[in-house]
Amino acid sequence: MADEIKTTQEEQAESRNFIHAFIEEDIAPGGQYEGMTVHTRFPPEPNGYLHIGHCKALCIDFGSAERFGGICNLRMDDTNPAKEDTEYVDAIQEDIHWLGFDWGDRFYYGSDYFEQDYQYAVELIRKGLAYVCELTPEEFKANRGDVGIPAVSPYRDRPIEESLDLFQRMRNGEFPEGSKTLRAKIDLSSGNFNMRDPVLYRIRYIHHHRQGDKWCIFPMYDFAHPIQDALEGITHSLCSLEYEEHRPLYDWVVSNVSIPHHKPRQIEFARLNMDHTVMSKRKLRQLVEQSYVSGWDDPRMPTLCGLRRRGYTPRSIRNFCDRIGVAKTPSVIEYAFLEHCLREDLNATAQRTMAVLRPVKLTITNYPEGQSETVTVENNPMDPAAGTREVSFSRHLWVEADDFLPEPVPKYKRLYPNGPECRLKGAYLITCTGCVRDAGGNVTEVLATYDPESRGGDPADGRKVKGATIHWVDAATAIDAEVRLYDNLFSDPAPDAADKNFLECLNPDSLQVLTGCKVEPSMKEAQAPASFQFLRQGYFCLDSKDSSPEHLVFNRSVSLKDSFKK
Repeated sequence: MADEIKTTQEEQAESRNFIHAFIEEDIAPGGQYEGMTVHTRFPPEPNGYLHIGHCKALCIDFGSAERFGGICNLRMDDTNPAKEDTEYVDAIQEDIHWLGFDWGDRFYYGSDYFEQDYQYAVELIRKGLAYVCELTPEEFKANRGDVGIPAVSPYRDRPIEESLDLFQRMRNGEFPEGSKTLRAKIDLSSGNFNMRDPVLYRIRYIHHHRQGDKWCIFPMYDFAHPIQDALEGITHSLCSLEYEEHRPLYDWVVSNVSIPHHKPRQIEFARLNMDHTVMSKRKLRQLVEQSYVSGWDDPRMPTLCGLRRRGYTPRSIRNFCDRIGVAKTPSVIEYAFLEHCLREDLNATAQRTMAVLRPVKLTITNYPEGQSETVTVENNPMDPAAGTREVSFSRHLWVEADDFLPEPVPKYKRLYPNGPECRLKGAYLITCTGCVRDAGGNVTEVLATYDPESRGGDPADGRKVKGATIHWVDAATAIDAEVRLYDNLFSDPAPDAADKNFLECLNPDSLQVLTGCKVEPSMKEAQAPASFQFLRQGYFCLDSKDSSPEHLVFNRSVSLKDSFKK
């Protein structure tokens, strides 16, 4: 089924990638970029950490450049300093490199262009294409008009010299916030409200993380972005679908300022939406600041640093983004498919090991006291080159509490008194003979006998084994570990719906912490970000933040069972 899923998803991705079709058209003989290098850019705003939604844009921007032998810039869109910080700048670079992309020496800040943005705004004023407006935000909204009703702007015929003087004084800090804006003079009756004399500059008295207090006027994204694209020589400005209605303004800006470069082509695609999560940076920040999660890198978060800490691999995420395809129509992708991509990757690469999460002691009563031996188990049956390892075995072992029942239930094929023979993984066949209970009636020890002639798990006489194969850890050598079992942060599949309070959709069981777990002694040498398959349990990674050789902490990356349905 996995192969069927992969084939279907890849076919959809190939058929949906209209962006590559447009680029091929543009660079073909006679195309507008014939003979030019394909040049894209990824322009995140440094006001939070990158999340899985950004990965789609990352893969499209950097991946399209790679596909056509082009280049991709990284530009921090730091034109709105309210929530921006160097912490996010550093984290964004780290995440992009972790995914396997690189921008070379083409790293820029939107704020590096502030002076050029300002001069191009002055140019528009001189051309009669921009003016200083004194409508308050409330008045601006009231005068925006409606469908079939033009907007009203009493300042659009202001003399050019007066607007030039006022704009300079805005830059000098002579006016309070909200008292004046610079607006483009386009079309107050346009059916596209983005073209109804949009604001190009606003006054903000706020400290900028790089520019300090040098500026008190800041360009709007719709003005700064096309200028920056053109200045950097971008051929294809790839952005999410909400900017489709802004494209006429994008084109208007680059067509009316004297940038000595070609005109970039903006192409829009549907952004990534997933169930059981939220993508809004504002909401993610609220989860962090109000301590609903432990931080931006909490393994339940959809941030790249959170996914990395949970054990997601760059290959699994890039594979996910490739296989969901590029579409024009918004859709919701199952979070289970992201898990499927991780499970598929780890199944091929993760070392197998034995870990007992809810231990109960198993004593093999006919195994000699004080004797021990080693048995051989494979490191990864999917990869013969991974080899095998030796695991110690003795009279006293740890097994899962769920692998024993005093009274069996129908179809239960594990340990119970006088039940079927079961295999101990890589070791011997055992038969349960009983258990020991404490004063409260709780099982504290499971008793069994073993067949000495069944080393390796196969009986010498070839008899059929009806019981299950059970994983175990030698009690004499096992080490303790803490294991964190993660589930979806939200129990509601659509926590981001407009009619819901997303905080009320949080899953109270999204994290379960197990202490006193038992793992193989080799796990003490594990180094993050190594991933392991705990046999019969799932895929786990060493926690990169809280784990130490003295206190091992493992995060469950994904369960063994695949819930994704074709």
